Amino acid sequence: MLPVLYSFRRCPYAMRARMALLYAGVKCELREVVLRDKPAEMLEKSPKGTVPVLVLTDGAVIDESLEVMQWALIHHDPDGWLKADDLLPEIIARNDGDFKYHLDRYKYPERYAPETDAVFHRKQAERFVAELDDRLCQHRYLCGEQTSLADVALFPFIRQFAAVEPAWFAATPYGSLRAWLAAWQQSELFSAAMIRYPQWHAGDVQQLLPCNS
Repeated sequence: MLPVLYSFRRCPYAMRARMALLYAGVKCELREVVLRDKPAEMLEKSPKGTVPVLVLTDGAVIDESLEVMQWALIHHDPDGWLKADDLLPEIIARNDGDFKYHLDRYKYPERYAPETDAVFHRKQAERFVAELDDRLCQHRYLCGEQTSLADVALFPFIRQFAAVEPAWFAATPYGSLRAWLAAWQQSELFSAAMIRYPQWHAGDVQQLLPCNS
């Protein structure tokens, strides 16, 4: 019996959870969810209806992506992702809070009030982006010379930010951040996390993360 991960390929929260599980070598059953057609089995385990949802073999449920990542790393963390400077919790909290708030309104202005100004929200999000670039000018990763939890926790959201206006982002002065982003996008870990799975339905053949080979 394996843990079960309910996931959605393009969700940045699910993305970072899959990357952590893959890195830690945690084999689990992956159930790909379509958000407009959420399976009753997932909603029974986590009524809030967001992904990722990790159901452990003892029936315990972890339905916050950062907690899924931490659970995976506690089990196996060969490169010391949990070892980082004291600012790691603050960086992740700011990404998941203020930055994500402005990112959503920059990427999807039509979903919010008619007066939403995408450029305004881009500029607000850009403050955090500039700080990350400053950190990466000083060392290879966000918290030093080795990968930390912060790199993988933030990467899917910076990827979203860069993809809204690729030409604009390419022309910004954030060269160190662009190089960091490109390295993660070209990584084997990200490629493995982005393998496509069909929508899961009860009774389907089990799909594994890492995928069946």
